[in-house]
Amino acid sequence: MEFGSVIGEQRYAALIRAAAETVIGLDFDGTLAPIVEDPTRAHIHPEASEVLVALAEQVRAIAVVTGRPARQALDLGGLEEVGNAIGDSGKELFVFGQYGSERWTSTNRRVIGPRPPHGLSSFLRELPGLLRRAGAGDAFVEEKGLAVAVHTRRMSDPTRAVEVLLPLLRDLAASYDLVIELGRNVVEIRSAGMHKGLVVDRLVEDLDAGGFMFAGDDLGDIEAFESVTRLAQEGLPTLLVCSASAEESALLPLADVVVRGPDGVMGLLRQFTADARALRA
Repeated sequence: MEFGSVIGEQRYAALIRAAAETVIGLDFDGTLAPIVEDPTRAHIHPEASEVLVALAEQVRAIAVVTGRPARQALDLGGLEEVGNAIGDSGKELFVFGQYGSERWTSTNRRVIGPRPPHGLSSFLRELPGLLRRAGAGDAFVEEKGLAVAVHTRRMSDPTRAVEVLLPLLRDLAASYDLVIELGRNVVEIRSAGMHKGLVVDRLVEDLDAGGFMFAGDDLGDIEAFESVTRLAQEGLPTLLVCSASAEESALLPLADVVVRGPDGVMGLLRQFTADARALRA
């Protein structure tokens, strides 16, 4: 665990003191699960279930906030079983899928979400032709129900492929009133009006949170980081955690704490749990 500054250390200490009222927000890919070439095989860190259940005993609630469909995150993470165990401790696990458009909780055990955005089916019909014209026919297209993701990780030059595709995808998305979300070697197309920052705001209001930690790794977590920063400016104890990698560095200057991938996230959450438990003893 590497604090970005003395302020980061102070924020960690303040959040430990407010642990019982704190909500923990966690991204999935790159934070709880490793980044892999096939996104359907991104299983949660093997220690995550144990770590999350122990952490839940010390905090108000835990929320997994992901761009994935909620059902997919539940299955890859074994999060229904984790939710059962957290519920037994009298706490709650939330899973927000598709950047917050879908919601599942351990007390209301079904995924609630809207219909697919208008225009997405038309976008999908035009997408194969766009990829062929851009020389990106090998890109992996993931249909997510409420969104579609174009992955370049399997291509010979993933970064260059994103650079070529991004303006083309943005123009096509705009023609159907859809928006672009850029991630690690992936471009996601979805409806406007929802992002992870709004999830943070909703959780703070609904749970009357007295503190908030958010851990993420990618550009899709920027809005969550911005919302937590605003909460800090308003006097709420907060902590921003960057799950760092060699591929993405956008969150590094915004973070209070930097850890190395899901292994580092597990270590930080274990330490937070131990420190909160010791303070309450």
